[in-house]
Amino acid sequence: MSNTATPNSPTQDSTVPLAQQRQRNLPATAAFDWLAAGWRDLWNKPLPSLAYGVAVFGVSLGIVWGLIALGMDYILFPALAGFMVVGPLLAIGLYEKSHALETDAPVRLGRMIMVRAKSGPQVLFTGTILCLLILAWIRAAVIVYALFFGLRPFPGLDDVAAMLFTTSIGWAMLFVGTAIGGLFAAFSFAISVFAVPRLYDERTDAFTAMGTSISMVWNNLPVMIAWGAIVLLLFLLSVATGLVGLILVFPLLGHATWHGYRAMK
Repeated sequence: MSNTATPNSPTQDSTVPLAQQRQRNLPATAAFDWLAAGWRDLWNKPLPSLAYGVAVFGVSLGIVWGLIALGMDYILFPALAGFMVVGPLLAIGLYEKSHALETDAPVRLGRMIMVRAKSGPQVLFTGTILCLLILAWIRAAVIVYALFFGLRPFPGLDDVAAMLFTTSIGWAMLFVGTAIGGLFAAFSFAISVFAVPRLYDERTDAFTAMGTSISMVWNNLPVMIAWGAIVLLLFLLSVATGLVGLILVFPLLGHATWHGYRAMK
């Protein structure tokens, strides 16, 4: 019996290097195909997806308000960046809907909320790891601020732009902070973008799923860079609307991520 794997088969050919097994040779424009497929899923029985988006918007708004009310607005920007780290985890219910549409199964909001992932508790374990990564990212941001501004209190959101863009120290902190944040962002994106869809779809463990996600990203850089740019742009547009845009953007990206995973599988 042949052990040669097809591109969509979980069986791997041991004679082919792992890097080649993960290469899909997709053009960068394939990212827009995933987005278009996500758009179709969003508007196919749209109410559950939009309700999901409203819930994510409400939780996000509550977290932002809580940070400001507690005087912790100095971690607001890294916290918003960290939102993209846990985004694939929060979107697991949207994978459920996209999978249901593929298999002509009924689409119900209850099933999207109470998802039964094939990997079970490994999803929660992955979520814990991602949350710890966010905490490390926030701590790194605080340390960078302290290195440049010492024990000076954070000036608040109203004055932060002047502090950063009108002083040489501010520009230096922006440069260093952006470089460090970029490293965190790239690593976070690589380990999470396809890990949670795989944990939902297959019985595996968290570290295998995250390792596979890294391999998929590394061996398909053109399309993954394009996809990362799309995710970042749409998230920034959501932030510019006071997070209201998440009502539409989050389910769109969630459904599109599922189609990206299916293309990479």
